Amino acid sequence: MSKPILELRHVVTKVNRNTPEELTLLKDLNLTINEGDFITVLGSNGAGKSTLFNSIAGNLPIDSGDILLRGESIAHESEERRTRFLSRVFQDPKLGTAPRMTVAENLLLATKRGERRRLTPRHLNAHMAEFKKLTSGMGNGLDERLTTPTGNLSGGQRQALSFLMATLRKPDILLLDEHTAALDPKTSQQLMTTTNERITAENLTCLMITHHLDDALKYGNRLIVIGNGQITFDVSGAEKQALTQETLYSFFSDLQD
Repeated sequence: MSKPILELRHVVTKVNRNTPEELTLLKDLNLTINEGDFITVLGSNGAGKSTLFNSIAGNLPIDSGDILLRGESIAHESEERRTRFLSRVFQDPKLGTAPRMTVAENLLLATKRGERRRLTPRHLNAHMAEFKKLTSGMGNGLDERLTTPTGNLSGGQRQALSFLMATLRKPDILLLDEHTAALDPKTSQQLMTTTNERITAENLTCLMITHHLDDALKYGNRLIVIGNGQITFDVSGAEKQALTQETLYSFFSDLQD
């Protein structure tokens, strides 16, 4: 039986604290994530999806409750400290990569994720064959652009690179924050297929925010819906397989497919 790898217990997260604009975004939210879970996350705009990710990643401190990694609290750890076990891919392809560095240089940087930075020789050439093999699996020509500055890539290639960087060193937790939303339909589906293959092959623990109901139903072993700062629906296994788009629409009215 899978063991909990991450737990959110009675988490409350606010913004604009102690001002007239103070707003509570997560409201006594509870969530247990088991090792190997691939969870698709749905919810209308403002429901708390990104706040959930920001709270897990540490770039938005929680106001009360606790977050535990394998039973140990990480609620007060910094965002930088959490990179030792967590990776995230954002919606914007421009985030997550260094535009003036080449594809290979970005990948080399990703091999050091979570480590203390030191001045050491790069040994970039020693990694080129490995990076060639890694990028060739993306099927989008990225393997032919290892020496190209990342800023010169297409949006799809840059997002594929962000995904590879996030998974190069197997993270305990992978957060995919609508990582295909900014891409055209063909490129989006190509990256989604590769994403699923890599998560499955590596048995990664992943949460993926999506606005595409088809993707939410097709991928992952578990699906949650966030509404008004709380988990309003949580289903897995055979129950998830039996879901339909019509069932999901009944939970919220303004989610766009």
